[in-house]
Amino acid sequence: MTKSTRPAVDEALSPLHGVTRDGQPISYNRAPAADLAPWIARLYATVVDLPEGHRIDCGLLNDTAVIRVQLKGAWTAETAAGPRAFGRAALFFGPQTRRMPVSVTGSFISVGVALRPGTGHAFRGIDTADYLDQLLHCDELDLPGEAALSALDRTADPESWLVMLEAMIRQVVNHEGAAVPDSVSARFEVLAFTDPTITVADAAGICGVTQRQLERIVRRDFGLPPKQVLRRARALDMASSLRGVADQAEAEELALRFYDQSHLIREFTKLFGMSPSQFVARSQPLLTFTLESRQARRLELIERLEPGAVRPWQ
Repeated sequence: MTKSTRPAVDEALSPLHGVTRDGQPISYNRAPAADLAPWIARLYATVVDLPEGHRIDCGLLNDTAVIRVQLKGAWTAETAAGPRAFGRAALFFGPQTRRMPVSVTGSFISVGVALRPGTGHAFRGIDTADYLDQLLHCDELDLPGEAALSALDRTADPESWLVMLEAMIRQVVNHEGAAVPDSVSARFEVLAFTDPTITVADAAGICGVTQRQLERIVRRDFGLPPKQVLRRARALDMASSLRGVADQAEAEELALRFYDQSHLIREFTKLFGMSPSQFVARSQPLLTFTLESRQARRLELIERLEPGAVRPWQ
């Protein structure tokens, strides 16, 4: 990324875990313990100091469900069911089909877990499509939300928070005897990271099922048809590159996933509500946190990065 296209930053932010070479804020995030990897994609902790009353208007676009334990900050979100406002809370966010407007006022702490596609179905028989662009309190889904709020001490260090969340997840897994997500969903998830330009027919062949079977399983576990999942994956990778939280050695390859500039602008605007140039020119701290975490996981999964290694954008 050239200096002229360096993405805008909010100079008021003081993120505990530092910034990238381009000044973008990053969270503390890592892969789960090996025994939880079938269900958990990533864990994160974000601690940011802001001037009193300072408001960040941003958004989220996650390709999987996320449990967020908000320990500090005054938050709002525009969900499919309408606007929601909350402070200290344990929340379940379904995957987003497009950018969900989210704001936070004041310093904030957010600790959470990104779930792998199909985890809800493996645990509870949940159809992910029912939770797209939705936000619910964890206790509404019989998840240990209040227990998590009580267990996480705001003064503890981020790794302690993540270890505590892992311990709570193990209790749920052991208590419910949860099955692992469908192997077809697991294979398709890898394809979305490695080659989101693949055709649905070819993806079905790699996953060892018919195209009709793939459509059914992916709709249930991702909430969207396979073609839309791949389209979103392409856009998220491109967004990561534009925000400077991707391996810039891949920048040209990521851009070539789109037929031309008009195709990129059309797809990007549909999902993010703004053109790529507008996306670069606007501060996007909350979205950048999630993009950076997802991209770190992607590079680890495709074995371009060792877990725990210094990332290309650091």
